Formats: sequence, C-alpha cells, structure tokens
Amino acid sequence: MPRKNEPTERQCAVTREVRPISSLIRFVLDPEGEVVPDLKRVLPGRGVWVTATSDIVVAAEKDRKKVFGRGFKGEARVEPGLAERVDALMERSALQALSMTRKAGELVTGNAKVEAALRRDPVVGLVHASDAAEDGVRKLAAVAAGTKETADGCHVVRLFDSAQLDLALGRSNVIHAALLAGHASENFLARVRDLERFRRYSDADGK
Repeated sequence: MPRKNEPTERQCAVTREVRPISSLIRFVLDPEGEVVPDLKRVLPGRGVWVTATSDIVVAAEKDRKKVFGRGFKGEARVEPGLAERVDALMERSALQALSMTRKAGELVTGNAKVEAALRRDPVVGLVHASDAAEDGVRKLAAVAAGTKETADGCHVVRLFDSAQLDLALGRSNVIHAALLAGHASENFLARVRDLERFRRYSDADGK
C-alpha cells in the first residue's frame, strides 16, 4: 500500500502507461549502483516503476540505459536475470505468507482434512503441490464444486512443489491444503495472484 500522501498511480518506465502502484514493481539503486527490486516499496532513494509482468521486466533489462539510466538520471548497473530475481523474490514472499496462514490457524492440510473442511468450513482457496497426483486434485475439485460456499469463489493454487510446501509449513509430505477465510489467507492469495500475473506473460511467450 502507498504511504500517506503518496500517489496511488505511477507511470511505467517501459510502456509509459500510468497504472496503480499495485500493478507495478518499484526498482531502486543499491549502494553499489545496482538496480534491485523493492517489492514492498519501502527502500530509500529514487524509484523507477515497471509493470509487474515478466515480459516488461525483461524489456526493461534489455533497454537498461534508456529505462533505468534515464529513470535514475545516471549510470545504473543491471545484472543479467532481473526478471528471474523478481520471480524468486515474489515466490519467497508468497511462501512466507503461506507460512503465516498456518500460524494464524487458517490452514488445513491433508486430503481427508481438506475434504472435511470443504464440506464444513468457509474455504477461500485450495493449495495443491505442483507434483500432486491428478486424481487427488480432481476429487477435491469435485467436492469444492458441489459445495455452495466454494463453488464460485475458491482460488486453486498450484505454484509450489511438495518440498516447498513442506519447508514453508514446517511439515512433511504436504500435498493438499485448504485456506480458511481470514486476513492471512487473503494476504497469501493476493501474493499468489501477483506471482501468477507476473508469470503468465512468460508462459504465454513460451519462455
């Protein structure tokens, strides 16, 4: 969120379109003069704003002198792989937010417990490991589709493999999880949507 009295919109340095800051990534210079992403929009110094999709970040890196040199009004060093670093930071932020859902008591894990939660609790999202068996995913999807509360508003997340889920949640063999309604779950889903949007353009380009 923007700080008090700060603009809610900024111009993308690549496309020159004015967008809400929620759909942009802010970049700053570190003490060594390297361009680094400021996902939380709190680092000091002049910022350059770029649309939060992988294709636009790649374009910014390719045209670094025009985009970052002009934006920072001087030399700005960009190490190769800027979009990949942004992706890794966004992924880590999402996994940290997922960890908070467990601490907030808004997460249920395990196939049987997830199925029970779908039938009983206000579930706002399902998390499946990317390496989960498809039959288990389909079974839970059918339960969700048959439940009035989740049929229209249950976000399905398949961005992380089981090893990543295990590490984030401090448990072993996490394959399926249900997100219960609450602030921590909504915060996690917001980060998931940001990551999905960022990656969607890379996938569409076949990268």
